[in-house]
Amino acid sequence: MSYYFSKIISGKSFDEVIELVTAELKKEGFGVVTEIDMKDTLKKKIDVDFRKYKIIGACHPQYAYKILMAEDKIGVFLPCNVVVQEKENGNIEVFAVDPVASMVAVKNESLMDIALEIQQKMKSVIESII
Repeated sequence: MSYYFSKIISGKSFDEVIELVTAELKKEGFGVVTEIDMKDTLKKKIDVDFRKYKIIGACHPQYAYKILMAEDKIGVFLPCNVVVQEKENGNIEVFAVDPVASMVAVKNESLMDIALEIQQKMKSVIESII
């Protein structure tokens, strides 16, 4: 089982893809709670040049509440991360964590149905980006 799902986008700029991802997340009920610009962070912290690589932390409040009620330590897996990175050929790759793969490590069966629902929403986000 892979721990992520992904899609390659061509013909769009990095910033356009970020906007599309954010819009698709919103359509599925997610809000963006964090954005980490790894290119900028790595330059500032260790003075290296790195490709455009942004980690978007998304949260679906209803699902977050359900899983926190079922497992109080589950916060280590929150939020759901979506990554947008620029590839060498100018294409943009978008990938997201598979929540089902994450939940396998947690020995709480009540989480699996919720993880499957979130998985479908995250897959929809990735597949809808064109």
